[in-house]
Amino acid sequence: MSDSVAVMWDEALAGYDFGPSHPLAPVRVELTMALARALGVLDAPNVSELKPAPADDALLRLVHTADYIAAVRRNEASSRHGLGTPDDPVFPHMHEASALVAGATVAAAREVWEGRAQHAVNVAGGLHHAMRDYASGFCLYNDPAIAIAWLLASGARRVAYVDVDVHHGDGVEAAFADDSRVMTISLHETGRFLFPGTGFPEDTGVAGTSVNVALPIGTTDSGWLRAYSGVVPPLVHAFAPDVLVTQHGCDSHALDPLAHLSLSVDGQRASYSALHVLAHEVCDGRWVATGGGGYELVQVVPRAWTHLLAIVAGAPIDPAAEVPAEWRELAQLRTGEVPPLHMTDGRHPAHDPWDDERPGDRVDEAVVRTRQAVFPFHGLDA
Repeated sequence: MSDSVAVMWDEALAGYDFGPSHPLAPVRVELTMALARALGVLDAPNVSELKPAPADDALLRLVHTADYIAAVRRNEASSRHGLGTPDDPVFPHMHEASALVAGATVAAAREVWEGRAQHAVNVAGGLHHAMRDYASGFCLYNDPAIAIAWLLASGARRVAYVDVDVHHGDGVEAAFADDSRVMTISLHETGRFLFPGTGFPEDTGVAGTSVNVALPIGTTDSGWLRAYSGVVPPLVHAFAPDVLVTQHGCDSHALDPLAHLSLSVDGQRASYSALHVLAHEVCDGRWVATGGGGYELVQVVPRAWTHLLAIVAGAPIDPAAEVPAEWRELAQLRTGEVPPLHMTDGRHPAHDPWDDERPGDRVDEAVVRTRQAVFPFHGLDA
């Protein structure tokens, strides 16, 4: 069990709502917290559920311009700021809703940095595409970047950010590409076929601290986990951060309607466990975790992020556990879908740890390109 865990939650976080036809439906977060509660994850004695405050303008300006913040606050469409597009439509009180998401992730970082919690999580966060002065990819304020900037301003010497969303974590990378105190690592479907069309291995930042693993379409659990083992642990160990910040978009799942990787909930669960271990290996367990993308609202997101919450709490759920009947009734009532019966997809994600490239393996080829691009910056053999 983890020493102490802070879970950020307020029902108002579901106010980040682009409307009924938008893929980023807040019901996914509501159902996640309801499932975690039904399974007793939030009742563990080491878990504290905290109500966050919205980020004020001083926090938001750590990453975003004053002009952009003012545009979001006005709730007006603006082509200059990426507001009012199909991806990022305006909605009432969008500044307040977005500032609360950002405030929740900063609060998580504060709990960890100031020593009140070993791990902290905001499943409503992970809005990693927002740029300095414009909205992008369903993201208005970039909460992981704001939290990282807050950690640096509060005395952290180095922060490692690992992003396992199926989309490239371009906004966080852009915020710190010229800052050698932050290493951003993104494992994502290649931008040749998927938004935002960026995140190639040769994009290395100021000193090899921007790291991109561009995975081929169809990558499965075993390939993804092998790619992780070949890139993330050696780089994060070499970088030796004070804090690990992670983004856990679960749109890498085979059922996700917006992307083309083929992971299972079981493979995603394995990635969360690996990052938990890494946090303890490199930074005394100081770990800030967020949600992210994920658009299969009933079959995937609630189970995946309930596993994340349980792993953060140090009390993993048996994948064979049954999904509680009361939660299944709630999910069907809220969405009309028939919910899953168990916390597993029935997969057993095993992988061979990285040792050397297997000729002709497309995932291994992607890993080699990344290693060749960034490992020499850090004194590592590619």
